[in-house]
Amino acid sequence: MKVIENKTFPNERDLYASKDLKLISCRFEGEIDGESALKESDNIEIENCYFDLRYPFWHDNNLKISSSNFTKNSRAAIWYSNNIEISNSNLDGIKALRECNNITICDSESTSPEFGWKSSQILIKNFKLTSEYAFLEAKDIEIDGLDFSGKYSFQYTENIKIKNSKLDTKDCFWHAKNVVIKDSIIKGEYLAWYSENLTFINCKITGTQPFCYCKNLKLINCTMEGCDLAFEYSDVDAEITSAIESIKNPYKGTIRVKKVNNLIITKDSKYPFEAKIIEE
Repeated sequence: MKVIENKTFPNERDLYASKDLKLISCRFEGEIDGESALKESDNIEIENCYFDLRYPFWHDNNLKISSSNFTKNSRAAIWYSNNIEISNSNLDGIKALRECNNITICDSESTSPEFGWKSSQILIKNFKLTSEYAFLEAKDIEIDGLDFSGKYSFQYTENIKIKNSKLDTKDCFWHAKNVVIKDSIIKGEYLAWYSENLTFINCKITGTQPFCYCKNLKLINCTMEGCDLAFEYSDVDAEITSAIESIKNPYKGTIRVKKVNNLIITKDSKYPFEAKIIEE
């Protein structure tokens, strides 16, 4: 593997189609404002590098990125690439990761609107992410320790496992399928509408109007705070160990709850009220 250290790359496609290359303490910046520095490259290792230019990694295979910094100017940094390892790094450009496959991210941070769209086989451990839209249409994701802050996340996703995480979001898991969340805090509004096969285990859930139009929704040993108008038109099997503000027009299933402050069944409901509500 060829090693390059302490060099600056300002030009467009400076290292285009490179192979078997290790870059240490290099900088991608300059008034020339070049882009696509490592496009169409294979077997690239990045250590302690600085990226301040657009589109550095497109159509790449086998990337290892460690202890590196991507600024806000490094927009759309990693697209259409496979086999990516990112550790101890910051990814702060818009649309940092898209349409990639087989990704590992650990001990890193990112501020990136539209992060992780249409990507698959993602493994995340200890990651702090701020994003307006995160993981749209992504699938096959396993997460341990995500600190997420943003607006819309995990929409149209499939096959997700999340644990030991904190999600401060809204419209999270809309149209999501096959999701399991354990030992986590989910704070937001309009959680998981139109979802299918979602399971929450030992979670704290807060926010207005959660879990509407859900199919095969399960809550196991969860608490719900500030949750009103919950479960409208949903098929749900829930074990809630706290009181809940209000439940509205649940379709079917069983909801075991410490107390329902207000059960709302309206005459104009589009579905029959077949759910069982058990206060215990």
